[in-house]
Amino acid sequence: MMNKLNIAFFGSSIVSAYWNGAATYYRGIVKALHNMGHDITFYEPDILERQKHRDIEDPHWCRVLVYPNDKVTLRGLLRKASEEADVIIKASGVGAFDEFLEKEIAGLKSDNNMVIFWDVDAPATLDRIETHPADPFNDLIARYDVVLTYGGGQPVIDAYKRRGAKKCIPIYNALDTETHYPVDPELNFEGTLAFLGNRLPDREKRVEEFFLKPAQNLPDKQFVLGGSGWGDKDLPQNVKYIGHVYTKDHNAFNCTPRAVLNISRDSMAKYGFSPATRVFEAAGAAACIITDYWEGIDSFFEPGEEILVAKSGKEVEDILGSLSAERARAIGEAAYKKVLAKHTYEHRAQLLESVINQKLQNKEQQGV
Repeated sequence: MMNKLNIAFFGSSIVSAYWNGAATYYRGIVKALHNMGHDITFYEPDILERQKHRDIEDPHWCRVLVYPNDKVTLRGLLRKASEEADVIIKASGVGAFDEFLEKEIAGLKSDNNMVIFWDVDAPATLDRIETHPADPFNDLIARYDVVLTYGGGQPVIDAYKRRGAKKCIPIYNALDTETHYPVDPELNFEGTLAFLGNRLPDREKRVEEFFLKPAQNLPDKQFVLGGSGWGDKDLPQNVKYIGHVYTKDHNAFNCTPRAVLNISRDSMAKYGFSPATRVFEAAGAAACIITDYWEGIDSFFEPGEEILVAKSGKEVEDILGSLSAERARAIGEAAYKKVLAKHTYEHRAQLLESVINQKLQNKEQQGV
């Protein structure tokens, strides 16, 4: 184990998953780092009514600093982070003053610290800066010690390195065993297939293809839709819309239906190697997962044995037509075993710690 680190983490929110799918990812990583002996302060803006829709109170495993949406306060917090932290992290998609934070945190790099850009939506970021060469982030990439990504595999690593990244390392989603685990089913979530995801522009067409069309073509089966933003969507009669699902209810949501569906956003599917947080959450609840196809699935789960893969809505229909309760249980149990063995946040935090340790040691030796 390395020396205790003081880590300053600027992200969207760690206490609220409301319009913030990265919350459980942040929690898993930060909690695991705390358990390894490190101190973390998570800085998040008070925006989008997230504080009114908290999933958790301030946790014991990190200090949460919620700041008002103004630049003066933010400058003071950045000063504080630069004086106290060994590692300063700027996550993508904070939601307030992102460009300002990206520039300022890159400028905080010194001989005695490490600055990290953590891209929780790398495919979207890369598409954006490729489309807009004048985007100021293009010139900042090389100033960060390391770029970490939520996923994306070699295609994302190569794309970031082409744009000057010194090092790019994916830190994949994983299972938080303290939060996601098998529970008893709940009546509200009963159905043949359930999908949980917010309504987003680069996901909606895929939801129509992989979830709503199969529901329409299988009127004798019950479908359950969770997530924010679907209230005014025209849904088939056999789709039960239950709105935002709080983190505390995710286990029952995953355990109750015969199968749960993962649908990638367009950008994630394009780059591949980007398993959603919900895949590991569902596997941790021993759910039978059906996922749309993306390159790299077999790096995480064995298709046909630990996860079921569909390349179209028609394939989702075919899977549901032959998926017995017994087979669904067997697939869920196999996924559960795999995720415990290889894909917990302890595994991810160990990788992150080794990356930080190596970089800080190199700086110390080189005086850079």
